[in-house]
Amino acid sequence: MAKKLAVIGAGLMGSGIAQVSAQAGWDVVLRDVTDEALRRGTDGIRASYDKFVSKGKLSAQDAEAALGRITATTDLDAASEADIVVEAVFERIDVKQEIFRTLDGLVKDEAVLASNTSAIPITKIAAVTERPERVVGTHFFSPVPMMQLCELVRGYKTSDETLAAAREFAEGVGKTCIVVNRDVAGFVTTRLISALVVEAAKLHESGVATAEDIDTACKLGFGHAMGPLATADLTGVDILLHATENIYTESQDEKFAPPEGMRRMVDAGDIGRKSGQGFYRY
Repeated sequence: MAKKLAVIGAGLMGSGIAQVSAQAGWDVVLRDVTDEALRRGTDGIRASYDKFVSKGKLSAQDAEAALGRITATTDLDAASEADIVVEAVFERIDVKQEIFRTLDGLVKDEAVLASNTSAIPITKIAAVTERPERVVGTHFFSPVPMMQLCELVRGYKTSDETLAAAREFAEGVGKTCIVVNRDVAGFVTTRLISALVVEAAKLHESGVATAEDIDTACKLGFGHAMGPLATADLTGVDILLHATENIYTESQDEKFAPPEGMRRMVDAGDIGRKSGQGFYRY
């Protein structure tokens, strides 16, 4: 019998997690608060499957079968039968805690509650539940169908069994896992990219070099696939600002304090590719 997954949040990350999971044989409930958000999410999944089919990486039959395994809903109660629930909503602790508090009263005792957060400590999210040992971080990367990494995060009370279940799930949908054994804000990957983006933004803001040259330095000098400022635009300058603020609040480490220029960009709505303007114009 196919295992059941619930994904909370049908944005870029949530729909991507639903897509790879359905393709791997999971029955997926994809939940968001509006029908419009669900339509955008499922349209994105369909378009992505179509792209894989056109490139010969997926058969049309398998794509159709995977789509058939995804049920979109605005009802959070639909998560009640899930073996694993992955939360992929906005990076705000209060929003995530409210969802986990509700899920705690809904799901099966043995269900794993996972968060796709990139920077918020798992222990803080788990603390609002009666089952902190069943809560774990599963930090996927965007775009989920293409990116191979999943960062597994052990909260202060996460059990070995829960971590093993999260690893089995992530590896089963085709990802390679790293394990964060100590629940620091930002984990491993977000701390690294945040420190790089903050320094790159400071260099840009102070006129040391253009965005293009800073990114070229990282691509050609360090072998990065994409420079930090282009990465910020792709991820969303607002998303990275929230992440760096979360890490700075927790750690009080000055290297994570976002520069003023980055804050003004977000205030002005210049948040990257999705707005047409960030460090670059699109």
